[in-house]
Amino acid sequence: MGNFKKLGAHSRVLNGRERLEVLHGQMHPGGREPFRFSWPDIVKTGMGTKDFIAPDSFDFTASRTFRLGRFWGAASYLQIMASELSDKLLLELLELDAEMTVTLHVQTVDQLKAIKMTKGKISDIDKMKVEEQKKAVRAGYDMEILPPDLITYSKDAAALLADLQSRNERMFLLTFTVVNIAPTRQKLENDVFTISGIAQKYNCALKRLDWQQEQGFTSSLVLGDNAIEIQRGMTTSSTAIFIPFMTKELRMDGAALYYGMNALSNNVIMADRKRLKNPNGLFLGTPGSGKSFAAKREIVNVFLSLPDDDIIIADPEGEYYPLVNRLGGQVVRLSSSATAGTFINPMDINPNYADDEDPLSLKSDFILSLCELIVGGRSGLAPVEKTVIDRCVRTIYRPYLADPAPERMPILQDLYDELLKQSEPEARRVASALELYCTGSLNLFNHRTNVQVNSRLLCFDIKALGKMLKKIGLLILTDQIWGRVTENRDRRRATWVYQDEFHVLLAEPQTAAYSVEIFRRFRKWGAIPSGITQNVKSLLESSEIESIFGNCDFLYMLSQAAGDQKVLASHLGISPHQLSYVTHSGSGEGLLFYGDTTIPFVDHFPQDTELYTLLTTKPEDKADGQG
Repeated sequence: MGNFKKLGAHSRVLNGRERLEVLHGQMHPGGREPFRFSWPDIVKTGMGTKDFIAPDSFDFTASRTFRLGRFWGAASYLQIMASELSDKLLLELLELDAEMTVTLHVQTVDQLKAIKMTKGKISDIDKMKVEEQKKAVRAGYDMEILPPDLITYSKDAAALLADLQSRNERMFLLTFTVVNIAPTRQKLENDVFTISGIAQKYNCALKRLDWQQEQGFTSSLVLGDNAIEIQRGMTTSSTAIFIPFMTKELRMDGAALYYGMNALSNNVIMADRKRLKNPNGLFLGTPGSGKSFAAKREIVNVFLSLPDDDIIIADPEGEYYPLVNRLGGQVVRLSSSATAGTFINPMDINPNYADDEDPLSLKSDFILSLCELIVGGRSGLAPVEKTVIDRCVRTIYRPYLADPAPERMPILQDLYDELLKQSEPEARRVASALELYCTGSLNLFNHRTNVQVNSRLLCFDIKALGKMLKKIGLLILTDQIWGRVTENRDRRRATWVYQDEFHVLLAEPQTAAYSVEIFRRFRKWGAIPSGITQNVKSLLESSEIESIFGNCDFLYMLSQAAGDQKVLASHLGISPHQLSYVTHSGSGEGLLFYGDTTIPFVDHFPQDTELYTLLTTKPEDKADGQG
């Protein structure tokens, strides 16, 4: 099992019932016959395990085909004539739209025995050379002229001996069988013909097992028993070509969403983040790599495929509103302009704001984070300042908690007034910092919320907030989104949350701590959050922020800067080969981390579509789309 793990292939030992189910599937093609078995059934019915998995009938009387119930079957073996093989041979066989079982029986040969056997073959070839040279002398032509096949055999045998003796190669005996199953004789012959064509392309031949159909079929069952005595000697390198675990695939069913094409196999990547232990995610990439495009693409897929889920976007750069408007969602624009008229109250709270703890404690954490942003300074809030703020928060919420009417909801002004009533000089310092945001020119957030946000697709556009208010706006939106998530949990609705420019929230210690805490809580409350950022180093600057990586089982990684590559490689255990997919990669190319599965992907979206103009952030593409 450890060797499979080294290959990146997940494996486990099947129990008895699971093994029977696999055998049942092999003996009942088409998947229409359900597997019904439990161990007590043996006692109740008096039947054995074979009776529960056997088909209606077997018929092996024909020489080149057999019958499995009402299905037709044919067992063949692969005759390998090429000295070198491509790993694409097995790939092409497995990608065929045909019901078949490909079986490889590999038997190791003792090294001394393998060397002795190879030397014996070389001696036999040398004897054949001597005989050919004698014929040449008798016929009167140059004795150096030998049959081409004999020259090839001689070179191959010498190369094999060198591999075994000095290149750390071992010898294996391989039996490669293919069993095809089809509902009709014609379909069966067509499938076998197609496989024969693939084999010929790689200098191999598919040979029917004449009068050995039963042995071929039993050799294909998951019993590890090889009843076919046709074997081909292979070295370690040649045998490794047939390892079927070179390319991981991610193709889930159900509510899975599209995430591009597998860069190795060109197969579709379909994944369901809700099935992860922790569906939190990050979209990482340098500017222009396509991270916002990828997030928008997921938003479209969620909107169209999961109608019972809500989507909320925090948009600092005004990039998402064209898409949201086109999908019929709601865009809430916050602006520092005096005529804006749209307000969000950072003091909003609802009864579900926290679960098994005091809602006011979590709200106090948020307000402390908000005050830290407002007060500023490298060291953040002093302990006395935190104590004073917490005391004032509990005081101003007391009337609302006693009578939770909308008009009694506190606003920032109430906190400012309460701070002025305190005797500590630290309270006056905090109040002085708050003054600009309460009675000064930046009083946008000193109002009660006056906008209804009930749409299932909601975008908070804060591009017009200006530099002074943008950080504060992002933090307040995080709190607003948390409030919506808590309401949705009671309604049993999942909430997909997208936080662009995520690194901005991690710049200050207190806001980072609050953001990490909310990010961690989202999973428990039925939300699927995604942070979108180009700054990987800020995510790993402290152990607290680094925990975001530990709480994310979904990473959509596009092209990375050189410095970030090294950090990510050491933190995520990315191999040099995998790292090449995020090094100077094109737009829409990178690595997808889904749980413990890592897949390189390519997602080249057709540019001559309306949807592309809604998803792209490139100015030249938008201009072309509008023209």
